[in-house]
Amino acid sequence: MTGKNTYDVIVVGAGPGGYVCAIRCAQLGFKTALVEKNPRLGGTCLNVGCIPSKALLHSTEIFHEIKSHSGAHGIVCKDLKHDLPALMKRKDGVVDQLGKGVRSLVTKKGVTCLEGHAKILGNGQLEIDSGSSKEIFSAKEIIIATGSKPVELPFMPFDGKVVVHSDHGIAFDKVPKKMVVVGAGAIGLELGCVWSRLGAEVEIVEFLPEICPQLDPEVSRSARKIFEKQGLSFRLSTKVSSAKIVRGKATLVVEDDQGTHEIQADKVLVAVGRGPNSENLGLADTGILQDERGRIKVDHSFQTILPGIRAIGDVIHGPMLAHKAEEDGVACAEKIAGQSGHVNYDLVPGVIYVDPEIANVGLSEKQAKEKNIKVRTGSFPMAANGRALATGATDGLVKVVADLETDKLLGIQIIARGASELIASAVAHMEYGGSAEDLARTIHAHPTLSESLKEAALSSDGRGLHSL
Repeated sequence: MTGKNTYDVIVVGAGPGGYVCAIRCAQLGFKTALVEKNPRLGGTCLNVGCIPSKALLHSTEIFHEIKSHSGAHGIVCKDLKHDLPALMKRKDGVVDQLGKGVRSLVTKKGVTCLEGHAKILGNGQLEIDSGSSKEIFSAKEIIIATGSKPVELPFMPFDGKVVVHSDHGIAFDKVPKKMVVVGAGAIGLELGCVWSRLGAEVEIVEFLPEICPQLDPEVSRSARKIFEKQGLSFRLSTKVSSAKIVRGKATLVVEDDQGTHEIQADKVLVAVGRGPNSENLGLADTGILQDERGRIKVDHSFQTILPGIRAIGDVIHGPMLAHKAEEDGVACAEKIAGQSGHVNYDLVPGVIYVDPEIANVGLSEKQAKEKNIKVRTGSFPMAANGRALATGATDGLVKVVADLETDKLLGIQIIARGASELIASAVAHMEYGGSAEDLARTIHAHPTLSESLKEAALSSDGRGLHSL
């Protein structure tokens, strides 16, 4: 293909999946364009998701640590207070710096950036509306990587002021006196912790009987008790049935096994999940198939029903995580090049960036048993770890799940400071089919938090060295 508006590959959406896919396509020798409707690349993750929320979590974690624990370290702080505008300015600076970095990276890798809203036309063509003009572009392969968006409750639409989603929840201009979070998943817990640390009364309402359902019940309970100790409150097995907004305040009606109750709040953060951002792409006109949730149906090569149109990331099946989208993007590019791109969806780690962090990979004990797999487990409390004691990070534990017959590692769950980093070694062992014995025989430096992984693996065979 030749011509100004003709490419080998056009990727629609410049989030982690899209821009990584575009870079890999360029590396493989394809003439590649990346379409993004927003001026700054990076998608939800960089602009209003992963990055700004982690910046806020870090800043508020420092504030909370000094406020709550400095005395134990012999550090005296008087009249400690936070400066919310300065905190937000730092967060925005991080986002801006990374956004510039992504654009520079993509450009230097040989990818052409096109700004505007894309509509799939079929026959290898798409229309890009820049707002001032519309142009038709052609490509041998078009890859849809448009990500996801917050799910809205039908009886409680977002107004951006009282009823808010995560995009709004990273940018309040003042700390709410009372905030109700609907949903005790990663987003709800993270933003709940941010505003609780800054002084808000935070109550989290969860429909399920426990938070973090991807974890085993005892691990979830342990996490919740830690959050309660930090000041969060929870209503579990509770359904929000209606909401009324009057003079800038919300009144929620919730139902549990004790009956119906009302909760007042200054802010209601709805964090019940995300849905694929597959609207306004012209998919219905092309005949591209979607499931009941709006996710685009693809095969093992990310190919839709239409030849030359593929999809990756949050807009298809699988966990809606930035690192999963990146792996999709790389594998998709390599499939186009005739290589054997592959993503092991069984080993996509999940992380909740609270303090202590919560991370998991693979099967929980409960999930394994539901699959009729006989398992043995081992766990180790962070309170018995020397580095954790020395640094005041004793909350949490590590749990290892292994196949009873083969000893193959099936899953690992971690509640610990730095769990987001610790989980990588667990994924590495499991990627090559490692056993609990392999993990137990791996030498871990002392004193480190990572020794807890080794101890949990040893405990799965009754050989724990530093636990009772």
